Amino acid sequence: MDDRVAVNRVLTPVDGTDRSIEAVEYAIAIAEKYDATLSVMYVFDEETQQTIQNDEENSDDVAEDTHAFFQRVFDRTEDTDITVSTMTVYGFSTQRKMHHPGSIILDGADQIGSDFIIVPREPEHGVLSEVAEYVLSYASQPVLSV
Repeated sequence: MDDRVAVNRVLTPVDGTDRSIEAVEYAIAIAEKYDATLSVMYVFDEETQQTIQNDEENSDDVAEDTHAFFQRVFDRTEDTDITVSTMTVYGFSTQRKMHHPGSIILDGADQIGSDFIIVPREPEHGVLSEVAEYVLSYASQPVLSV
């Protein structure tokens, strides 16, 4: 009987902080070790979400910043065989009480079939600052908190 963990898709939620890039580095290492795909989920904070939804002037800046972060991920995986997918999600909702970053990450993990999650822990700032504990407590997948 083989008791090793099978990892086919690694999910890393990010929020643009340096701690997020550190989590991506771990995710790349895990994806390489298990020959898995990597999904990077950019979670927008409440203020950014409102900027986008209200189509304010700096929504282009948000798109640029998000694209630049994803480019950093692609640059780090350029010399690997890892397939990387990216997505953006809103971490908050004014209509749904249970719509918060932790539940969004876990719902997203289930939707894409992720079987391993790497989440930044205690970032210096950002939307994911208190999410790691929630994900660690409620995930059905193995979680590495970095």
